[in-house]
Amino acid sequence: MNEGVDQEVMGFANRLVEGTIDNVDRIDVALARHAEHWRVPRMAAVDRNVLRLGTYELLIETTTPQAVVINEALEIARKFSTPESIQFINGILDSIRKDKEDEKVILNQGDHR
Repeated sequence: MNEGVDQEVMGFANRLVEGTIDNVDRIDVALARHAEHWRVPRMAAVDRNVLRLGTYELLIETTTPQAVVINEALEIARKFSTPESIQFINGILDSIRKDKEDEKVILNQGDHR
């Protein structure tokens, strides 16, 4: 099944999946905070898992540029979910991205040496 898949790509994908699983509780807290009026367990399974992977990449495995993380999540949603899900996923991941940026700004404001 994995014939022809670059080993580096496969390793990265495995790290994402394992990291997401290892941090699912922390990720779900972030999702619940950013998904207004939605409980994580009530989200469609595809959407929930795309959001979990994206959130993991935005908050923990931060080697991929944020715009790329969001665009890749949207591509997966386009292929495996509904048109409404694309906006839903985009909104939540963008909110998480903005929150992280705001956090960095606040932390850096305290660095006036």
